[in-house]
Amino acid sequence: MSYSSDLNRCRRPLFFRKLTDTVLRLFSFAAISVAVGGMGWILFCVLRYGVGVLDWGFLLNPSRPFGLPDNGIANAVLGTLLITGVSAAITVPLGIAAGIYLSEFGRHSRIAHFLRFSANVMMGMPSILVGLFVYIIFVVPCGHFSGFAGSLALGIIMFPVVMRTTEDMLAMVPYTLRESALALGMTRARTTLAVVCRSARNGLVTGVLLAIARVSGETAPLLFTALFADSWPNRFFSAPTANMPVLITQYADSPFPTVQSAAWGAALVITLLVLTLNIFTRMVFRERGQ
Repeated sequence: MSYSSDLNRCRRPLFFRKLTDTVLRLFSFAAISVAVGGMGWILFCVLRYGVGVLDWGFLLNPSRPFGLPDNGIANAVLGTLLITGVSAAITVPLGIAAGIYLSEFGRHSRIAHFLRFSANVMMGMPSILVGLFVYIIFVVPCGHFSGFAGSLALGIIMFPVVMRTTEDMLAMVPYTLRESALALGMTRARTTLAVVCRSARNGLVTGVLLAIARVSGETAPLLFTALFADSWPNRFFSAPTANMPVLITQYADSPFPTVQSAAWGAALVITLLVLTLNIFTRMVFRERGQ
């Protein structure tokens, strides 16, 4: 009886199968249209209100209090690059090492299951909670905001992304490569570093770049850690540090139209930077055949 019912379901009329296929295609097209349309509308608004502000003075001068001439975003751009760069320097080696352990040495261990579960929780955690966490454990004991505290907050957000991406990329390497290297007398560690990681290096670089793009526009963690300062980031470890996300937030809340226009210009700059990084990553990902 069960076999007959299954056979009857497999022999559904062609009309219903085509109808199901058409409905699913329409839903897929609608979802893509909403996503692409939303992104296009955001880019249109940022370009419309921000392109008129851009000039060499705006890009090369530091930010200044309202009313002073020659206002710019150069210190915020430099501070963002510094905060993100230090965060990547701290997080990327740790994330790659953790991903290698999960993929090659402790795949089915209890520690591996705990790390995967923790990474999944961290990737779904609101970034503002990360900022509050770093504020409590680092900013309050030190007694001051700093760019380094912002790097720690962004590093916490980057770590699970780099770790899980590394594990996934290494898992795509065929096991025959590992077996061949071990059969030639190579140690497990050398096989992992010289064969497995080398085979997956393009995917690893792609994951790192996407993680950097993921945190480069985060605002909430920096509000509780790096804050902002109208100065060059020459006191990275001991004073508030200028950065683009907080600058945009503060300028957007200003009642002065000129300051709001500067916020649109800064938003356009950081949008172009993140978009360029994402496009570059996708191009490398596609060209290298990963």
